[in-house]
Amino acid sequence: MSLKTNDPSKQTWLQVAPNSDFPIQNIPFGVFLTRDDVITIGTRIGDHAIDLGALHQLGYFNGIPLTDDIFLQDTLNDFISDGHKTWRLVRNRISEIFDINNPILKENQEHCKIVLFTMDEIEMQLPVQIGDYTDFYSSKEHATNIGSMFRDPENALLPNWLHIPIGYHGRSSTIIPSGNNIRRPKGQTLPKGANKPEFGPSKMVDFELEMAFITTDANKLGESIPIDEAEKYIFGLVLLNDWSARDIQKWEYVPLGPFMAKNFASSISPWIVTLEALEPFRVESPKQDPKPLPYLQQEGKNSFDIHLEVSITPEEGVPTTITRSNFKYMYWTMAQQLAHHTSNGCKILSGDLMGSGTISGATPDSYGSMLELAWQGTKPVSLQNGEKRTSIQDFDTVTLKGFCEKDGVRIGFGTVETKLLPALKDNL
Repeated sequence: MSLKTNDPSKQTWLQVAPNSDFPIQNIPFGVFLTRDDVITIGTRIGDHAIDLGALHQLGYFNGIPLTDDIFLQDTLNDFISDGHKTWRLVRNRISEIFDINNPILKENQEHCKIVLFTMDEIEMQLPVQIGDYTDFYSSKEHATNIGSMFRDPENALLPNWLHIPIGYHGRSSTIIPSGNNIRRPKGQTLPKGANKPEFGPSKMVDFELEMAFITTDANKLGESIPIDEAEKYIFGLVLLNDWSARDIQKWEYVPLGPFMAKNFASSISPWIVTLEALEPFRVESPKQDPKPLPYLQQEGKNSFDIHLEVSITPEEGVPTTITRSNFKYMYWTMAQQLAHHTSNGCKILSGDLMGSGTISGATPDSYGSMLELAWQGTKPVSLQNGEKRTSIQDFDTVTLKGFCEKDGVRIGFGTVETKLLPALKDNL
């Protein structure tokens, strides 16, 4: 079955701006609340959200084996569980319906009113019920920077880092979609020069520029996913801002790693972009030396050329882009992460979220966290309004963007935008 949706010459009868993240070649999946207060599964072309539940009820997916309620749910989990064949059939059909040369829906104004929404008429929701969340630590540049700050710069990487994709289990209950504000977390810290900890609002809240992939049902308990089959179990990707409280993290992370410093909030973009939509943007990942063990060895192009950027908008001021990076910098690939994750028989389910870890490049303007950009507070980052930052301040809005571009086609993820509010006052 060919990837008809990737044809760069394909056009749609819907209006799409030239620089849109969502041309007809994208066809991502998400969940939204409609103007009639109905939650539905949908897709997006340009600035139009498309109600797939309504399309299905009107008969536009006839011939595709779908249950009657597959798009009438408040998460994508069941649709994702249907697997690759169903995903491709649905995306191909959507591509056909909205093709510029197909008049069937275009000329049916009654159906168009039921199916189409402008983006200001809907409210995006969390696209999947996330049962489990794993965050990896897979950027060599980021790991080297952190190791240089907190350990010996000559031995920045720990001995295991070049042999296994390091990860930890995060908290899925605090993953939120773009547009939801978060509160400054409180916790224990050990101030510089102090000999005992104190409790209070974090003074070092940071963003982390990441991407995350979402899985389908993959294996039975005790089974491993072979490296050459791992991508079959990846539905698509989202942008991820994995918020961190660096002062809390510094005090708590030995010996078991991140805990309270990371579980207070993680923000994701609401549209899941499928691996099939990203197929034209495959590139080789960084050379791995030493060569991984056989169960992690790959050949071919196993990464994607996804341009990433982060901006900060203060309460009084305009956005300032503070870093530009790229997903292709990741040392460990998604397939390697998933193969390693299941190498001990760990069970993977539909809707599980796997974070890439902070994505940093080789130059200071491509670092993926404020900790690196400001280099532990020694090099404050300047904003356009004249203010400086070594961490995220109250009422700052952090925005992540990501897109691919090739042969005149841009496939993007939209944004993940989150404002940091002051910590809540209570008796603690």
